[in-house]
Amino acid sequence: MSRLLEIDDLRVQFRTDDGWVRAVDGVSMGVDGGETLCVVGESGCGKTVTAMTILKLIAMPPGRIAGGRIMWQGRDIVPLTPEQMRPIRSKEIGFIFQEPMTSLNPVYTVGQQIAETIREHEGLSKRAARDRAAEMLRLVNIPNPSRRVDDYPHQFSGGMRQRVVIAMALCCNPKLIIADEPTTALDVTIQAGILDLLDEMKERFGMAVLLITHAMGVVAETAQRVVVMYAGKVVEEARVADLFARPLHPYTQGLIRSIPRLDLAATEHRRLEAIPGSVPSLLNPPVGCRFAARCRHATAECSLAEPPLREVAPGHKVACIHAEEIGA
Repeated sequence: MSRLLEIDDLRVQFRTDDGWVRAVDGVSMGVDGGETLCVVGESGCGKTVTAMTILKLIAMPPGRIAGGRIMWQGRDIVPLTPEQMRPIRSKEIGFIFQEPMTSLNPVYTVGQQIAETIREHEGLSKRAARDRAAEMLRLVNIPNPSRRVDDYPHQFSGGMRQRVVIAMALCCNPKLIIADEPTTALDVTIQAGILDLLDEMKERFGMAVLLITHAMGVVAETAQRVVVMYAGKVVEEARVADLFARPLHPYTQGLIRSIPRLDLAATEHRRLEAIPGSVPSLLNPPVGCRFAARCRHATAECSLAEPPLREVAPGHKVACIHAEEIGA
């Protein structure tokens, strides 16, 4: 299986009045053709910044790419200008933004917004692009697509708007879709439908998916591999089955313990576990392991040096010096 995307030691920073915030600090990960990779972690860990930096969608300034490489099909796209990025955006890599209520322009019909992308990258006529937009709405299961293609975003429900956003991301048959928390602000049943739709479109178009989420339940249902991020760094990476069977990083264990267990609800009455403490400041992150202050397994050694991300089993990497004894 060929590797489509390879991120190597990526560092993204934002200037503030107090200094540079290290939002992404040495992140490395890759996406293979045809797979779904989930990036999981709590709000503020760097998931979205990593995803948006792939297509250079962060505002520069105040942001900057301070180091690292983003290899897209063997080509480093970090040095590319906005004009050089245009053929890659939407045509080769599609992006599903986090908030369906605000990611569509309210003054244009949904058909116009989908057709704009099609005309930009496929060179179709206005009429042909509109027909293609209607076809994309049909593919994402919007009823009466030939009529609804002329409707405005406010005429759609939240779930239907998200389907429109997915149609926009898919309209040029990209090789990779980046989905940034695509079920945010949707109710549970609509969330399930959107995730099923993404999986169906992945199989139909033969594309890879990089799914950003903070929900471990979504990870278990959708991904082949998972990357866990904390405070701007990758702390664990593994195949999904391996991660849930034997999580090795204390942060990953805490995330899994916070999932409600419906299978035990009838026989065991226990409170959901919470991870104590708070995320450290990324203005001046602590020396050593950034999770040490919240970790029940931390020792003095954890605060001396930053633990490297190392492979402890085939395909299973972890940034913790006590991983073997924790996972034993």
